[in-house]
Amino acid sequence: MQIEDKAVLITGASRGLGRALALGLGRAGARIAAVARHADELEEVVAAIRAAGGDAHAIVADVADKNAIYPLAGTAQALVGPIDILIHNASTLGVTPLRHLLDTECEDFQHVLDVNLLGPFRLTKAIAGGMAARGDGLVVSLSSDAAVAAYAGWGAYSVSKAALDHLSRVFAVELSPFGVRFLSIDPGEMNTLMHAAALPEADPATLASPEAVAARIIALLSGKTPWADGARFDAAALEAA
Repeated sequence: MQIEDKAVLITGASRGLGRALALGLGRAGARIAAVARHADELEEVVAAIRAAGGDAHAIVADVADKNAIYPLAGTAQALVGPIDILIHNASTLGVTPLRHLLDTECEDFQHVLDVNLLGPFRLTKAIAGGMAARGDGLVVSLSSDAAVAAYAGWGAYSVSKAALDHLSRVFAVELSPFGVRFLSIDPGEMNTLMHAAALPEADPATLASPEAVAARIIALLSGKTPWADGARFDAAALEAA
């Protein structure tokens, strides 16, 4: 897919991988609608993209808020045009230190699902209909190895990411006849605030940088290698840009 001049909506764009993707896709010529809850950090990302000659806009919103989704989608499309690529990157671990499922409050479990699963579901509903009407579009969900492997303490997050993967596959089956494609990507372990909150004892030197992972993801999105709709990729196995 050609990235230049594509309208891209990225959630969780103020930090970590979302920030790196916004900067990388902005450098590649995409028009960026950057979404996050943290206004100051988000404005810094947008300013960096614009300083490099790119087109970017900040939208402060919480994807866990059902009532924010359609205003968010409408604002993004008013700013950058009909969305060509939707990237579900916003995510939460839930309460840290991580807890076993028997120690997880129902309300905390629900919040993880609201951010990691229901937010992407609602935002896809708001955006993918337009993609289908135009006959073209791509929805990318950032997953985790916790979606396929069971780790003690990661229950709410794991369940949300496993469900997100399958949500992507079901959407692919339903919308691929209309030209809308879906991908799930496991970015692997990265040197981010989220990883530090989950595993504070981890050595940052052993972790991938968000920038390196973003480069691999952008190379996949912009390459000519075909993929099956609903496919799931491990970023560590991808070729770097």
